[in-house]
Amino acid sequence: MTLNASIPTLEGDAQFGAYIARPAGAPKAAIVVIQEIFGVNPGIRQKCDKLAAEGYLALAPDLFWRLVPEVSLDPDVEPEFAQALDLMGKFNQDAGIRDIQAAINFLRETEGTAKVGCVGYCLGGRLAYMTAARTSIDASVGYYGVGIDGLLGEKEAIANPLLLHIPTADGFVSRETQAAMHAGLDDHPRVTIFDYEGLDHGFATETGKRRHEEAATLADSRTAAFFAEHLG
Repeated sequence: MTLNASIPTLEGDAQFGAYIARPAGAPKAAIVVIQEIFGVNPGIRQKCDKLAAEGYLALAPDLFWRLVPEVSLDPDVEPEFAQALDLMGKFNQDAGIRDIQAAINFLRETEGTAKVGCVGYCLGGRLAYMTAARTSIDASVGYYGVGIDGLLGEKEAIANPLLLHIPTADGFVSRETQAAMHAGLDDHPRVTIFDYEGLDHGFATETGKRRHEEAATLADSRTAAFFAEHLG
């Protein structure tokens, strides 16, 4: 696996790996790319590489490092999908948010990028919402975040812009959950939600069977415009 950076924890008692992709010139800003349940796999690294090509310093922290360091799983391989679900069940999300804050601090203090955003997918979409509510992030994007209806009590803590992409036929996020997200967040001055009618979870993955090219391109263009506006 290609982890090429090391980040100190907030406590300073350990370090964890990350994949970092650098732009050709000085970065416009930095973006933390938050993994799915499949770890910092080739698709997540490709997300970083694409952001670097757009002029951002992109960093994907290895959030499962306390369980199994350097996890890289393929969602299209059934045993690996099962392993990913098992890791998700054991993952301490509160500790993960602290690691994301450590990554934000690393980008600001060590890399010298004042503005830092984040983008997360699946589990990472949920963590992007939590990052918006609990950290010093400047702008957050979540794709098909799971269980956000259970986090609506934290919405008043969202101080900076948050963009959420919701596929309406998500097998992991019911219509009732989607309705609760809209009811709780549609009037929030810092939250924007886009729905993708008839699409399933994982539609914007870089590789594999889940990708829907047209919708992924649309969602990514909206994300790019969002970051251009709020990280410029």
